[in-house]
Amino acid sequence: MHAQEKPMVERRQRAPEQSIWWNKLSLAQKFSASSLGKFGYELSFVRNDNGHSLAVLTCSSGVAVITEDGDINTSPDINIRD
Repeated sequence: MHAQEKPMVERRQRAPEQSIWWNKLSLAQKFSASSLGKFGYELSFVRNDNGHSLAVLTCSSGVAVITEDGDINTSPDINIRD
């Protein structure tokens, strides 16, 4: 008798490069976002403020932002609406 095979379930999330926001990041932001991805952060959106780009990433443990220069702030003063 053959055991009934269960279908494989894909559990991986979409690669960050496929995000609509990924193309809006500077090269420095992409490197920093990739680093934060190892800790469970996911790119949520990109905010443009006074001509400057600010990437906002979320994780179960909180929020992080990345400036255009790639500087990471894991304790930003930012409110995210649900």
